[in-house]
Amino acid sequence: MTANIGFEETLWRMADKLRGTMDAAEYKHVVLGLLFLKYVSDAFEEKYEALAADPSADPEDRDAYAAENMFWVPKEARWSHIREHSKSAGIGRIIDGAMAAIERENPALKGVLPKDYARPALDKTRLGEVVELFSFKVGDRESRSRDVLGRVYEYFLSKFARAEGRNGGEFYTPNSVVRLLVEMVQPFRGRVYDPCCGSGGMFVQSEKFAEEHHGRAGDIEVYGQESNPTTWRLCKMNLAIRGVDGNLGPHHADTFHHDLHPDLKADYILANPPFNISDWGGERLADDPRWEYGAPPAGNANYAWIQHIVSKLAPDGVAGFVLANGSMSTGTTAESEIRRKLVDADLVDCIVALPGQLFYSTMIPVCLWFIAKNKAPDGLRDRRGETLFIDARKLGRMADRTHRELGADDIRKIAGAYHAWRGQPEAGAYGDVKGFCKAAALAEVREHGYILTPGRYVGIEEAEEDGEPFEDKMARLTAELVEQFARSRELEDEIRRRLGGIGFDF
Repeated sequence: MTANIGFEETLWRMADKLRGTMDAAEYKHVVLGLLFLKYVSDAFEEKYEALAADPSADPEDRDAYAAENMFWVPKEARWSHIREHSKSAGIGRIIDGAMAAIERENPALKGVLPKDYARPALDKTRLGEVVELFSFKVGDRESRSRDVLGRVYEYFLSKFARAEGRNGGEFYTPNSVVRLLVEMVQPFRGRVYDPCCGSGGMFVQSEKFAEEHHGRAGDIEVYGQESNPTTWRLCKMNLAIRGVDGNLGPHHADTFHHDLHPDLKADYILANPPFNISDWGGERLADDPRWEYGAPPAGNANYAWIQHIVSKLAPDGVAGFVLANGSMSTGTTAESEIRRKLVDADLVDCIVALPGQLFYSTMIPVCLWFIAKNKAPDGLRDRRGETLFIDARKLGRMADRTHRELGADDIRKIAGAYHAWRGQPEAGAYGDVKGFCKAAALAEVREHGYILTPGRYVGIEEAEEDGEPFEDKMARLTAELVEQFARSRELEDEIRRRLGGIGFDF
């Protein structure tokens, strides 16, 4: 699913080699900060040269750049200046100065860019080599049209997530999971919110979706929040290189304890909250108004995230988010009671069980929850009193020895079932498919004790008919079973004989 334009893997191998012994979490900001700097410089310098060639234009006119949504890049921050000094012992100080200058001239980037390239621990020879490595075009018009930097940036994010392992999941959701969420929720236009936005993948994919469906940049409004300060800056950079004007608040902040968008009601919510976090400070929020369906346990934030998301939805809003599988069936008193109330309130629109090994950060099996405030909106089927269950555990392919990805056909199959069930005309008629999907009435969910595991509802996939007559098949299978029993007895006798030979008495 990761877009490939021919040189990302080679670029990654070269960049990773230059990392040496530096920790991936630290090196990530070195590399991605430089990519951002190269991008804004490329775009600026191309425009500067065009204006300089026009006798009626002034290349130092800031308004000419602002009109095309470009950042103003002062002389000391332009890549040509940085590359001239790539072999200098002072390259770290020069890059820090460039980052500070760009922030000074562009208030939207204040406090966002990394400025610790001069630190003694960073090998300046390697840093200069990275500068040379990145001296290809990423921000000129042709590269922007091919989204060169966006694709390299996304590729590097996925690689850093894998290199960081468990901690990588704090800032990166695998592209195929993001695409599936976005394809199911379909944020054509309106307010999109992510309460734990990481590096901003949900926003980037939402913008792509809107544009691919004949929308325009700006058709969606982006609102997000992130508690990790370095990840918050990473997200700001990721949105900036895509030209996405997102409201991530003035700083990083904990969503539970310092909600930066208290009055927001979002049309779409897309999120991948951290799984099963126990130190979320729930004991200090016992009477929080967001807990409309019950106070979540202090030892697990899963149901706090669900209720926070519900509280942020507009009257016709739809949310899609990732949770650990335990959220579907947990038997703790508080969580099972909240789940019962959510189901009885007819908020649970769809549950999708995903295959394992999709995430770099955890081997925990995960699922997708979809919440809808209004199951009978204009233009769609009245779904009140129903929940769709999809078991997608058998889908996807192994991209490598440890990591699975959902392919385009997998995403179409899952999203198509959801859209058909919702009554979207272009998706065709919906029908239950044994082993894959089932539309269950609330009464059936109640019969299952409000457990939302799709496997309980979809049943077992029907085996393909092989044409062998039943009588013949029964005789063959019986003969095979008798043969296996006989072989089992032979093995048992052999084991007993050998153990008897070394003094064991039966």
